[in-house]
Amino acid sequence: MSSRKEKVIVIGSGLGGLSAAISLRAEGFDVEILEKNAQIGGKLNVREIEGFTFDLGPSIFTLPSIFEDLFKRAGKRMEDYLQLQAVSPHWRNVFEDGRVIDLYQDDQLMKAELSKLDGNPEDHWQDLQGFLRYGRGQYQMVESGYFAKGLDTTWEMIRHYGLFGLSRGMDWQHSMSESVARHFRSDHLRRIFEYFIKYVGSSAHDAPGYMNMMSLIQFDHGLWYVKDGMYNLARGLHRLLDDLDIPVRLNTQVKSITRNGRCVTGVELPDGNQMKSDFVVCNMEVIPAYKQLLKESPRFLRKLRRFKPACSGLVMHLGTNRVYPQLAHHNFFYSKNQSQHFDTVFRKGQLPNDPTIYLVAPTRTDPSKAPEGCDNIKILPHIPPVDPENPLTPADYEAFGDRVLTKLEDMGLTDLRKHIIVQDTLTPLDIESMYLSNGGSIYGVVSDWKLNRAFKAPKQSKKYRNLFFTGGSVNPGGGMPMAVLCGQKVCDRLVAQAGPPP
Repeated sequence: MSSRKEKVIVIGSGLGGLSAAISLRAEGFDVEILEKNAQIGGKLNVREIEGFTFDLGPSIFTLPSIFEDLFKRAGKRMEDYLQLQAVSPHWRNVFEDGRVIDLYQDDQLMKAELSKLDGNPEDHWQDLQGFLRYGRGQYQMVESGYFAKGLDTTWEMIRHYGLFGLSRGMDWQHSMSESVARHFRSDHLRRIFEYFIKYVGSSAHDAPGYMNMMSLIQFDHGLWYVKDGMYNLARGLHRLLDDLDIPVRLNTQVKSITRNGRCVTGVELPDGNQMKSDFVVCNMEVIPAYKQLLKESPRFLRKLRRFKPACSGLVMHLGTNRVYPQLAHHNFFYSKNQSQHFDTVFRKGQLPNDPTIYLVAPTRTDPSKAPEGCDNIKILPHIPPVDPENPLTPADYEAFGDRVLTKLEDMGLTDLRKHIIVQDTLTPLDIESMYLSNGGSIYGVVSDWKLNRAFKAPKQSKKYRNLFFTGGSVNPGGGMPMAVLCGQKVCDRLVAQAGPPP
């Protein structure tokens, strides 16, 4: 590993910050991480209560090659730091009419699931194969430039792909839901594949069609669980930090980013201590960072309005004194009217009366996450982020949580409330406070064609040439693999800015 004189301070140890720090250290930079919380990982977090271990944040691991690339940059092997377990079925989809459809990578198992639908199973199989071919084309195009090159703006996209390539190859003329509807005759399949938008916390009505690449990420590259718990990814990365001699200051909140003209000069801590650096990489979301750490003017912040926060969620962690055998590891309980659900949350900014609910039961893969005879259940319906002009109250969230539990009981989890022995809940206000995310957003910036062309904020500040951003509010966006990829691409841009070692 070469050594450079330049100092880089990384604010925040979410996956984007960790990835940037590791990548920059591998390039020889002097790197230090400052983290406001007591442990690294950001939203990749864990909480243990009375024998139950709850993953507070991400619960699905996809695109392992992106994580492997991070370890390779550091000259290490990922398997020496963490192990993965394949999850099958990928999802269990539960509908109000009583139908239960699982998603499998295996063709024969998937064909058997399609026979549960009305109509000719062969027609549904052909619909699925046609959709996957379409999605595969979208993924290959997006991966070849936007991901691989770390593209940040419309002009960078045009320069890479060309106008003809973009217009012919990328599905931006239709919404995600419109393109799903064009491929499937089954309403059940339409709702399933629309809800892949959950990965980025947006609406299938507003996101462009090329976001349908997300189903290919799962069908072609698998769905995984980190052995012994998702937080083991953070533990593995912490061991890698130690091996690379990257210091982490925990319980250290940054008060401000210091600056001189169009350059940042380091950070100031609450005790007045100033730490100097040649570059700052900020894993705090872009809008809160400009607002709180740089105290930018309202006029400047108005330029960032297109980077509206993605949705938040009411995250309910339940420990029950019985097991619900009908649950898979990952489950979706669908609303009767999914279009209404999308419009209520994303266009009206209201709590839905009948939400689509994501539910995780990790003990299907890892029984150690609950005492014997008990179940570990995480419930996550998408809801609007915090709206300062029209705030919801704790009573509003409590009433909504009660509706969610009623819906789950009505859809097969009999007497769920009677069997709860441990309960822990995070509201958008809690998420905002814990991670300083914009309005308690879970997934960074919303993917909305009309608002931002599904782009997130750029990796390099347009105002301060040596300030870089990483994480879910930055291209390529939310989700664990995208945050890790973002950190690597931030490193590439910073290296290009810094030039060869002095």
